[in-house]
Amino acid sequence: MISKVITGKSFYGCCRYICANEKRAVILEAEGVRDYNYRHMAHDFEMNREQLPEKQKAVFHGILSFYPGEQLTDQEMLKIAHEYLERLGITDTQFVITRHTDTEHQHLHIIANMVNNKGRAIKDNWIGLRSKKIAQQLTSKYRLIPAVEKKISQTNLAALNREEAVRYEIFQVIESVLPRCKTLQELENVLLKKGIDVQYKYNGTTQQLQGISFRKDNYAFKGSSIDRKFSIAGLQKAMQLRIMPDQKLSTRRGVRL
Repeated sequence: MISKVITGKSFYGCCRYICANEKRAVILEAEGVRDYNYRHMAHDFEMNREQLPEKQKAVFHGILSFYPGEQLTDQEMLKIAHEYLERLGITDTQFVITRHTDTEHQHLHIIANMVNNKGRAIKDNWIGLRSKKIAQQLTSKYRLIPAVEKKISQTNLAALNREEAVRYEIFQVIESVLPRCKTLQELENVLLKKGIDVQYKYNGTTQQLQGISFRKDNYAFKGSSIDRKFSIAGLQKAMQLRIMPDQKLSTRRGVRL
């Protein structure tokens, strides 16, 4: 078993990314939040976070990935997830444990609020390193296949884990900057400053714009594979909706666009 930790600011973005797609997401347990709708879930997380508004990065997103072919029951995964959170010191707080079914290997996504039920901050110092150490300890305790074995399939698992983390990082960035962008060029300029490259796909005959993809580090994703609304059609629609109010305002003032 290997682990990955991402901390963030948006419960809404995290809950939607992990829980919205019911074809791949199976919520195993939720504590302190509604689990039947990701919007309600995010709202419940945010309400508790408001007890400590100065805690900006209150979103804990942990990923636990098991060796390909290793089969655990939901109850076994829940037991490991609970112990993982307890050893990290993430207790007396809201959390959601979700199993994803979109890869060959079993893996869990854990969302937790780093503001506990008493309105106090949960310590997050060195949380990534502590997470990896705890994952190794739990791998040994529950006799799972360790990540340190030098096997091709295990290396691929590590890569998949990093790939998923990068996909989510791109999602978070686009989600945060898109409301300020009215053209694809504006979006591209902002993303480049954040280390994300934008690539376009054109029709070979008509040169009509057909698709968009985003690259960070050594990973590239189609816009629609990050989120449906980040397809080229989805982005253009969102931007057009932002331009229309400006056009109406300018028309009232007698300005031609």
